[in-house]
Amino acid sequence: MSLRGFSTINFWADDVSAAAAWYQEFLGFEAYFQRPGPDGNLAYAEFRIGDYQNELGIIDSRFRPPAAAEPGGAVMHWHVDDLEATVDRLISMGATEYQPITAHGEAGFITASVIDPFGNVLGVMNNPHYLDVLASFKQK
Repeated sequence: MSLRGFSTINFWADDVSAAAAWYQEFLGFEAYFQRPGPDGNLAYAEFRIGDYQNELGIIDSRFRPPAAAEPGGAVMHWHVDDLEATVDRLISMGATEYQPITAHGEAGFITASVIDPFGNVLGVMNNPHYLDVLASFKQK
């Protein structure tokens, strides 16, 4: 058994409706799936993103595991075509810098991350490997 590929990343928000609206504005499209909680308020919203339709789920903070109360740990990076413009847009929308734009060696890997207005770490990067893999799938 092995890891097969990224499926879903979950972010937490005290106000899922506000978080879903924020990500809708950033992404340019609505969540494809929404589910209310026991109180009738939105408890989960999910977006399908990118070339492989990876999932970004936003979950009501009431359901957050206890150890997940602060940003930290692993950072999952989304490939973007224009890293600087993406980071600038995120910050203009109220995100705060978590890790600045950083080049990693000479291979073209460049990363950055922000904390969204709901306390989640959102990583973005230029990743030549991602583009190579995508091109290889399109050639088949």
